[in-house]
Amino acid sequence: MKTKTNTIAVVGATGKTGARVINQLQRLNYSTRALSRKSEPAFDWADRTCWPTALEGVDAVYVTYYPDLAVPQAESDMQAFVDVARAAGVKHLVLLSGRGEDGAQRAEEVVKASGLEWNIVRASWFMQNFSESFMLDGLQGGELVLPKPKALEPFIDVDDIADVVVAALTRNDLRNQLLEVTGPALLSFAECVQVIAQASERDIGFQTLPVDTYLAAAKAEGLPEDIAWLINELFVNVLDGRNASTTKTIEDVLGRPARTFEHYVASTVKTGVWSVSA
Repeated sequence: MKTKTNTIAVVGATGKTGARVINQLQRLNYSTRALSRKSEPAFDWADRTCWPTALEGVDAVYVTYYPDLAVPQAESDMQAFVDVARAAGVKHLVLLSGRGEDGAQRAEEVVKASGLEWNIVRASWFMQNFSESFMLDGLQGGELVLPKPKALEPFIDVDDIADVVVAALTRNDLRNQLLEVTGPALLSFAECVQVIAQASERDIGFQTLPVDTYLAAAKAEGLPEDIAWLINELFVNVLDGRNASTTKTIEDVLGRPARTFEHYVASTVKTGVWSVSA
């Protein structure tokens, strides 16, 4: 099959959604450019001088921001990014955003006002945070300790996010739309840990601490200040109940229901990722 000539770049191509998106696009025979700090050309959010080369010849771009759009620097970076993208000839920008994050919504407004065709994929918390991110060590070690959350969360499977992003990148009928995506059910962190424990046939505990206590201990073990700020923002503000609702966007866009947490766990447990930590 002949490769489609328009090039789609993925900023953050080694991340949870970025890797899945670029793999899907390649299977669909799109011309792609995987961008990360170690790619060639490289893309680094901390070095704006590399952005023009990274985006040269690109028609559309999927953007994931590091560390998170909630951080204060994100709005400025996104304004600079859309300026570079427009100058490079990019026509369409799809941004992964966080649900209920004030900083993320400011970045979204920058994209909407960019003059480019756009999509915002605004997502709830990832299910894969339990298997590919900061919660994994605790689960492997037999007890997950987190700041005390104030509300339930409609966790979403990253594979669903990737499917929606690919649809946004490749379907003209979705252009210039906000696509707010969630999983199908509201769950507590304790419920999620219980499902993982049962599926992995292990005894895994779950403990919550006041956020200040949690962060003091984490910083004593070397947690960087910017990540500590982000965890505080997420657990104090984002998980305050503002996101305790689900959407039907995945079904509307993809014609099928969103994947359940049980489906995610059943698929993931086969990898052995939740086995006892060595």
